[in-house]
Amino acid sequence: MGWLADETGLEKCAANHVPLTPLSNLRRAADIFAAREALVHGATRRTYAEYAARVSRLASGLAGLGVRPGDVVATILPNLPAHAEAHFGVPACGAILNAINIRLDVDTVRYILDHGGAKVVLVDTAFLPLAEAAIAGRADPPVIIEVPDSEAGHDPSRRHRLYEELLANGDPAYQWIMPQDEWESLALNYTSGTTGRPKGVVYHHRGAYLAAMGQVISWQLTLYPRYLTIVPMFHCNAWCHPWMLPLLGGTMICLRDVTAPGVYHAIAREGATHFGGAPIVLNTIINARDSERLPFDHTVEVFTAGAPPAAATLAAIEPLGFNVTQVYGLTETYGPATECTWHDGFDSLPPDERAAVKARTGVAMPFMEEVTVTDDAMTPVPRDGESLGEIMHRGNGVMKGYYRNPEATREAFKGGYFHSGDIAYRHEDGYIKIADRAKDIIISGGENVSSVEVEGILMQHPAVLLAAVVAKPDEKWGEVPCAFVELKEDAKVTEADLIAFCRERLAGFKTPKRVAFQELPKTSTGKIQKFELRRTATAL
Repeated sequence: MGWLADETGLEKCAANHVPLTPLSNLRRAADIFAAREALVHGATRRTYAEYAARVSRLASGLAGLGVRPGDVVATILPNLPAHAEAHFGVPACGAILNAINIRLDVDTVRYILDHGGAKVVLVDTAFLPLAEAAIAGRADPPVIIEVPDSEAGHDPSRRHRLYEELLANGDPAYQWIMPQDEWESLALNYTSGTTGRPKGVVYHHRGAYLAAMGQVISWQLTLYPRYLTIVPMFHCNAWCHPWMLPLLGGTMICLRDVTAPGVYHAIAREGATHFGGAPIVLNTIINARDSERLPFDHTVEVFTAGAPPAAATLAAIEPLGFNVTQVYGLTETYGPATECTWHDGFDSLPPDERAAVKARTGVAMPFMEEVTVTDDAMTPVPRDGESLGEIMHRGNGVMKGYYRNPEATREAFKGGYFHSGDIAYRHEDGYIKIADRAKDIIISGGENVSSVEVEGILMQHPAVLLAAVVAKPDEKWGEVPCAFVELKEDAKVTEADLIAFCRERLAGFKTPKRVAFQELPKTSTGKIQKFELRRTATAL
């Protein structure tokens, strides 16, 4: 089926078949966009020729440290040029990139480094204490390479070998190790799970290449965009945008800390035309002080994801010069996998209705084969705007699976689809709209928070009998963790005590912002009724 009667001599060969890989994007850009500005960070300016040469030096330097194809190289870096270079330099020596969330606590970073088995870790100077604590006591710790950020005033500690020294000893003519099979692993990204321990999501070269290509279509990109890095490169590899930009000769404008002045400066002074970010970024822009704003005369295109944005937020930001498109995805889908594609008829809707449409989760992006919503029997739900089901994904934009966790992989892929765990309905026109989040994941400022993990920490306190954590709506962060606690008989503890207890053991974004003391509502079988707690949390 699908074959000609005689295909003699039509076999794959080096001339007609090359494994898909995002490495090809930078190799091409270094030739045809050689003199164009590729990376900007304060006074640091690098062309595509310089970018590619530094990537070669990094790949060569890592190989010189003993990194072999199939090894893991981790990063603990903000959005800096070195992080963009690592997205190409690590796979260029055949290794797999493991970009670690800089906001995590020591114990979680230790777990990721142990589970992933990183041989080398590139660390921003400001996060050296985190990395050093995470590898303390290990018999065979990864080699730390220190990455100072002089633009931000972080001078080298010199406790470790410096990134620029590694590159200086590398070969700018190093021959990149291209994948022989596009199914080869490219990146390892850890995502929060309901057990509290993160799972390692494995990306292949094919998926990253197609995600990069697909977003060019979805974002209606043309040559030479000036892209502002707000989505962290440790989060789904910044939605594959570092691998996408060289396709278009685009410029990456690095932003270490996301602040209103920083965003406005990048737009007004550096000419940023595009960025992605969670709804909290939109709120930061909307609520900026007059003194923090700078005038600009172009429309900035924005992809927003991480939590469903409020229609009011979308309505408020557009008059400021931003056109926002909601996208949705997960770490397991290379970042965005659906988009709220705009149709001509939407423009004629009243403002409130237009904003409501923009708040939809959307339809499948071009690189996904199918995104649907099904009931428990894996049957698509009616497109009636109310029937609930789980969002399912199928296609090249789905991960290889969870690293060293075949059971979780099988569970995630049951029935031939990736199960997102997100609950949604579909409108008559097929547009998906998230109604709730299954598995009680809280999304705070675009970061996943496992309620089970936070509950587990609370239960460690000697005064706590039972704990339940739910999402509480928050104007700034979208959602924040809110804890409900039943105390042991005669036990005494304050809200401030429990928050401080959690803060010592969890990353800041995982720490409950409110703690309420009450008897927890339960079913006849003893299951905590979190839907009641969500209603209570909204009123707190």
